[in-house]
Amino acid sequence: MFLVLPMAIVLAIGFARPAEGVPPFALSLDPASFLGLVADDYYVAAFLLSLKVALVSSLACLVIGYPMALAIARAPERWRSLLLMLVILPFWTGFLLRIVAWIGLLKDEGWINAVLLRLGIIGAPLHLLYTDFAMYVGIAYCYLPFMVLPLYARLSKRDAALEEAAADLGAPPWRVFLTVVLPLSLPGVWAGFLLVFIPAMGEYVIPELLGGPGAETVGRVLWGEFFLNHDWPTASALAISLLLVLLVPAAVWQWRQGRAAAIPPPTRHPPPPTLGPLFAAQARKGRGLSSPSPLAGEGRGEGSRASCVGSP
Repeated sequence: MFLVLPMAIVLAIGFARPAEGVPPFALSLDPASFLGLVADDYYVAAFLLSLKVALVSSLACLVIGYPMALAIARAPERWRSLLLMLVILPFWTGFLLRIVAWIGLLKDEGWINAVLLRLGIIGAPLHLLYTDFAMYVGIAYCYLPFMVLPLYARLSKRDAALEEAAADLGAPPWRVFLTVVLPLSLPGVWAGFLLVFIPAMGEYVIPELLGGPGAETVGRVLWGEFFLNHDWPTASALAISLLLVLLVPAAVWQWRQGRAAAIPPPTRHPPPPTLGPLFAAQARKGRGLSSPSPLAGEGRGEGSRASCVGSP
């Protein structure tokens, strides 16, 4: 109820018509707001840019977070809790405070330029703030724990004996990783990818504070339609469309999980019995011979010895 009712209200506003007054819409069944999203290149470009930002940020978090998760999973047991605490330590501070801290690091007079100038690497300050680079850095930093934690949860359950067996068979470390470690960690990769991709797709604060004026993502466009243009039907149509786009990867993930759960695990059957004695017994029966027994062998041996003794 808490999910369906708000979405129903937003959907109803999406089909309304803009009007003067408070609220600035009139209820109707007009699909003009949804059709305008497809017809206007401005909204299409915003969706494509948000998709690009979400994909690049998710891949960056995966490239950075996978070695971190693997290192934590291979660390001694007594160090894992401390390392996991360091991963989630940024969550102990406010979200906006962390973004403002990055503004202080990336601005022209910030610490990064000051260190590079002091080391003589650059001759003039680099313009890092209010660029796409700063936006990607901020998103990757804020959502990196969402990638590391599911990867660690999956990698910590791996069977180290499989890696040792592959190494004993002569596989180099890179081949052990590609054929053993990576396939076993794919569920964690998918989970972490979705946990980063879904919020990054609709991110507003980071592109607004760190991105440049050209970073017109869906979140910024939606905010502008609500609070600047007061076009609530278009903003609601944007929100519903964004939700539908994000439901696609979530539905694919659920389908993969259901398919994996439907496949029964392989059963281990006991090895078949040795058929050699059975074939030998059938062969003796075909020749009319009885199965030999130890007592029969002993009796034949005693009779032969007695006949040898009694003969002259």
